[in-house]
Amino acid sequence: MRENDMSEDTCDSRIPSGRFDVAAFLDALHFTPFHKLLIGLSCLVTLFDGLDFLLISYTVPYIRDEMGLADSMIGMVISAGVAGQMIGALGCSFIADRIGRKPVIAICTFFCAILTFLTGFATSAEALMIIRFFGGLMIGGLLPVAWALNIEAMPPGRRATAVAVIMFGFSLGGSLAGPVTNLLAPDYGWHMVYFASGVATLIVSLILIAALPESVRFLVTRGAHRARVEKALRRFAPTFDGSQVERYVLGDERTEAGSRSLAAIFRELFRGPLAVMTPLIWAAYFASSIAIFLKSSLGAVFLEELGIARQSAAWIGAVGGLSGAIAGVLLLRFTESKGPKWIAIFPALAIPFLLAVGLGLDSGPLFIPVILIGSILVGGGHASVISIASIYYPSAIRSSAGGWASFIAKIGATLAPMIGSLFLSSSANVLRAYILSAGCMVGIVLCILGLAHFARRLKPGDVPAAEANRAEDPEAEAVAA
Repeated sequence: MRENDMSEDTCDSRIPSGRFDVAAFLDALHFTPFHKLLIGLSCLVTLFDGLDFLLISYTVPYIRDEMGLADSMIGMVISAGVAGQMIGALGCSFIADRIGRKPVIAICTFFCAILTFLTGFATSAEALMIIRFFGGLMIGGLLPVAWALNIEAMPPGRRATAVAVIMFGFSLGGSLAGPVTNLLAPDYGWHMVYFASGVATLIVSLILIAALPESVRFLVTRGAHRARVEKALRRFAPTFDGSQVERYVLGDERTEAGSRSLAAIFRELFRGPLAVMTPLIWAAYFASSIAIFLKSSLGAVFLEELGIARQSAAWIGAVGGLSGAIAGVLLLRFTESKGPKWIAIFPALAIPFLLAVGLGLDSGPLFIPVILIGSILVGGGHASVISIASIYYPSAIRSSAGGWASFIAKIGATLAPMIGSLFLSSSANVLRAYILSAGCMVGIVLCILGLAHFARRLKPGDVPAAEANRAEDPEAEAVAA
């Protein structure tokens, strides 16, 4: 059987009264070339968004020298972008559950490109804060929507990994921010870094308008015209024939033809077992965001304070960020066969490395290796936590679920640079930031173990959370039985 053909089980997608179960159809497919295209486009989006967002972490030493910024102002400039992400995650994900995934992703990417380009013209801290706030609004708006788009298209057992791969693109872009800054800023100034990144992101936004698909699950949920649904299904399986289908449905969740309020969607996040699982997801994501944004936004500055040369600090940040993203993807391939509790392994391993630095290991031959390993484990753990942010929710609210999780996480991410700036007064204070990160890792471990416990107790009737759990944890069905 060819990879892009329908599985033999696809015939089970047809249910009585001329209805066709799109959920069963998608679940029966193999990993097709279209799945790969979707992940590739999503990674391209997040790569340039990660580059645009984290350029500030590596250009801020140059900006500080040129504008004479105080340490407290540096924290506010960085936090402005994260605050924008927080609001964008909530607002744009709600919009995406109403008008679709594709338009939100394409529009956010386009305006992100424009705002990144405009950053190069900033001449004051106030201008930087305003531009970064609106840029963060766009980046925060598209990430949860990209997660939802891919989760809704992927076969069971690939969904969490798909999210991790997408966020690998973001981490890769963030890791490139250091080398790009090193390449352009010393000779052409920090302004040129933003001009080049903005133009590249603009090109990506035009590609998305032409090539990015809409979620077929979203189309069915919103009662889209049959012809549009059939066209979307043929992208997965070109031989699909819907001529005998009277209505497309989602057998694993209810179809919503109308619009619901933000309050109604919020209540859905706490329905049934989600009443416990949602707070645990939020708490884990919140703690992980504090740790990762301390590292990504001020990590290079911390290393400078500890005596590492500026360009070397940028390279250490880049290598640690990229390696952490790769580690997260590899971990997710393992956890999808072993269960979600294994997501806690990287945060648990990071604790002793972070404590070693925080308690005084700030020089000597072990210093840089310990910093790198700790950075990789923090990054890998963060990618794993993100992968479960919206996987337990139905299509009708999945984008909003990811948006709310991201909103809560961005509160931590907003606080991280401001808290981190308080540690910049001396190298001794910088070490305390690593102790704080170790505490965040402890919180993540406790939340993930609690989440795994409650997820294993889901019963088959607890749809859609049970479906997501069985895809993630092969032991769950036996436990529920």
